[in-house]
Amino acid sequence: MTRWVCPECDREFARERQWHVCVPGCTVDETFAAHPPVYREIYDRLTAHLGPIHEDAVRVGVFLKSERKFAEIRPKARSLSLALAPPRRVGHPLISRALPAPGGRVWHFFKLTRVEDVDEQIIEWMAEACDG
Repeated sequence: MTRWVCPECDREFARERQWHVCVPGCTVDETFAAHPPVYREIYDRLTAHLGPIHEDAVRVGVFLKSERKFAEIRPKARSLSLALAPPRRVGHPLISRALPAPGGRVWHFFKLTRVEDVDEQIIEWMAEACDG
């Protein structure tokens, strides 16, 4: 997919002149540097089974994109927040809330604290959101 690069912040987006908050990008390592190492381990487990994706890393988190943004992963004080948008509503004990989005998608918000929190169901939903 051809991506547009903002001349102000040097970040990549799906559409030319796509609206965004212009903040400097960084690396995934820099995003997680000030947080517990388990957060990076959780991130690696979440993304290990995905095909080619674009990781848009900024200080507050990493936005995962394929054809569009399908997940946000943000380190918080007590957990790693995963916002995931599969094309349907799903249920899981770690979902703290769900918000409908355009196109029938639903943003689901998970609070993850251990690598083991990322079970096979979450991995499947990550792939589904990425593909769909």
